[in-house]
Formats: sequence, structure tokens, C-alpha cells
Amino acid sequence: MLTAIVGINWGDEGKGRMVDLLSESQDVIVRYQGGNNAGHTVVNEKGKFVLNLLPSGILREDKVNVMGNGMVIDVHHLAGEIDRLREGGVEVTPENLRISDRAVICFPYNVQQDCLEEDRLAERKFGSTRRGIAPIYADKYMKKAIRMGDLLHPDYLRARIEEVLDWKNLCLGAYPGAKKYTAAEISEWLAEFGDRFKPYVCDVGAYLGLAAREGKNIMFEAQLGALRDIDFGIYPYTSSSNTIAAYAPIGAGVPDLKLDRIIGIMKAYSSCVGEGPFTAEMFGDEAVRLREAGGEYGAATGRPRRVGGFDVVASRYGCRVQGADEIALTKLDVLDGFDRIPVVDAYECSGELTYDFPFGEKLNAAKPHIVYKEGWKAPTSGCRKFSDLPKAAREYVDFIEKQVDCEIKYVSVGAERDQIIIR
Repeated sequence: MLTAIVGINWGDEGKGRMVDLLSESQDVIVRYQGGNNAGHTVVNEKGKFVLNLLPSGILREDKVNVMGNGMVIDVHHLAGEIDRLREGGVEVTPENLRISDRAVICFPYNVQQDCLEEDRLAERKFGSTRRGIAPIYADKYMKKAIRMGDLLHPDYLRARIEEVLDWKNLCLGAYPGAKKYTAAEISEWLAEFGDRFKPYVCDVGAYLGLAAREGKNIMFEAQLGALRDIDFGIYPYTSSSNTIAAYAPIGAGVPDLKLDRIIGIMKAYSSCVGEGPFTAEMFGDEAVRLREAGGEYGAATGRPRRVGGFDVVASRYGCRVQGADEIALTKLDVLDGFDRIPVVDAYECSGELTYDFPFGEKLNAAKPHIVYKEGWKAPTSGCRKFSDLPKAAREYVDFIEKQVDCEIKYVSVGAERDQIIIR
């Protein structure tokens, strides 16, 4: 069984929590795109862990975790992430973590370029996490990247570093005050942070292909959500990779495999980190209350997330482009204290209501059409059956399911592993 766990909206839907839960029945968990520009927060018996690069299955030590060729890997950040896990009692070894030899390395010069460009854009910035993600993906597609497998070939690696820096320093020269890099500096950085991962680097496509033929359960974990996809998201306020499920086999290294099951993750309300159109956004005291109730701060950056009522239009679109077979609805418990709950059931565009997700400038100008659903004013965190939920909470879930036209299979009522309702 090949299963993908993907975000339906702007990211931060709670995918890490669901991957951690569902990984119990999996043999292999794969991250197939993105870098350390977003975080998955997982709470288990060992504590609270924030994962930026590692698959969320790493917290189950009997599982094999894979970082696919579609990822961009800051080895400095990865080293720190693994060290923090070990401090928390989680072991990471070449037996439970495999890194694609085709995954590209995100360097300090990519991070600097990202920051310099956001500063140059000023008020026109894209809301980057300033972690070098866009520049390194650009390098990859310009064929100027260095890959994890290059670490295994020192002579080629040194020549490749010099070749790439000849070009990259020219690019950095366009920014006043930018630091330029020498091959010696980059080689030293790789020796300190990259060399430790040599035992982890392998042809993960061959490994995954064999695992699939042996009938093992493989889960593909996405970063961010459908609306941050480089092709189908709110461009240019997107990530720089394909966050949709259809890319999972490609980014994992097994383009010949086909997914059996796609689970879409979405919150019981809306949240968004970064810039770009967010039609459902709430402001003022109402937004502050929802943000605080949900702890809506970016796992990677700590930035306050923009929040709003559940967005039917965006969520229906996200379900479609993800090809979701079923949905996990997270953070229903956050709404426990609200008398009434706003839902954006349509957008107003040029004076007319639309139920289809618009494109470009039409989306930028869209206004929310808001309806209110009855709140339940009762705790749900102790509920373990759908019938245990208050009547208004059950009606709210049923309403969302009907509106997005996709079965809601899971309802999360807290961060702990057991705080889940399976319908």
C-alpha cells in the first residue's frame, strides 16, 4: 500500500501529527519535497518535537525513513535537528534514515541570497522563510546544484564547488555588501556538516522499489499544502517545489510507482504563514482569540500565522488538486470555546459570488462571503468516538464534509497520539 499524506490548504494543517499517528502501520516514511522552510510538530510520550527536514516517522525507531531526491537539504540544519532528537532520546542512524544521493544541498550562499532578495523586495516580498529554499531550487533547475551523492566523490566535489562558485559569486555581486565565498570555505562547511551523512546516502529509488515489490507499506509525507504548490498554488506566493500528491513518487525516486491512497489534511479553520492572498483572513480581537486558542505560530519561523474561518472554496480546490480520497480534520478542539463559528462558503468577485477558486488578480481582489455555524461550547478533547462529540460539533464536521465533497475519515481533537476520532 502506497499512501500520501498531503496538505489541502496553505500548509500548517497538522500533517506531522497525522503522519506520526498513521506511521504505526507503515514500514517506510518518505519526505519527497521541500527543505527546512516549514515544520511538523509532533507530540508523543517522549515529548514535543519540531521536525523541519526529517520525516515525521523518525519518531518511531522501528520504521525506515527516507529523504527523497525532490528535497533540498541544509546539512547544517539537519545535523542540528538530529542532535536535538538524540537529546530527546530518539536515535537516528543509517539503519532508520536513508538520504537520496540525488537530493541537492542548500548552502550558506543560498540562505544569504534569499535574505538579500527579500530585503531588496521590501514591501513586495514573498514572505520567504529566509532559509535559501527558492535560490537552491533555482540552482537545481539551472543545473548549478551540488547533490548529496557528490559527497562520496571528493575530487569531483571540489571541482564542482569551484565551478558553481564562479557563477554564484557573480550573482551575489549584484547585491551591495553581499559576502562572496571561496571553495575552501564551502569545502570546510561540507566537511563539518556534510561528511557525517555519507553513511546515510544511497540510491533510495532502488530501496523503495524493492520495498514496494515486497509488499511493504510506504507513506509519502508532503511539506506545506496545495495552495503553496509552485504550479497550482497562489503563485508567486508559493513554495518552490511541488507539494501535491502526484509528485510524491517522482520526488521520492520511484516515478514508476502509483499511489493507492491519498489522505488530505485540513484544519477545522484556516491558517496561513507568509504573504499572498488569504481571502478568509480575520483581523482584530477575533483573530487574536483564534490564533491564541490554536497556538498559531510557525513551527519553522515562530511567525504569527494569519487565521480565519474555514474556507470552503480553497479547501474544495485543494481536495481536487491533491486528488484526496479521504480527509483528516485537525484542531476541532480549538473551536470548543466559540459561540459561533465563521465559514467562508463563497468568494465575492466583481460583485458576484463564485464557488470556484479564482486565479491571479481575481483572487487578489476576492472578498469572503461568510456564514456562521452554531458553536458547541463544550470540550471535545476527551472524545474518542464521533458520537461522543456535541451535536453542533458533529453537524459542523458533516457540513464541511459535504461542502468539500470528500469523506472526513479522521477528526483530531488534540495533539496527543490518542486524541483522534476514526469514523
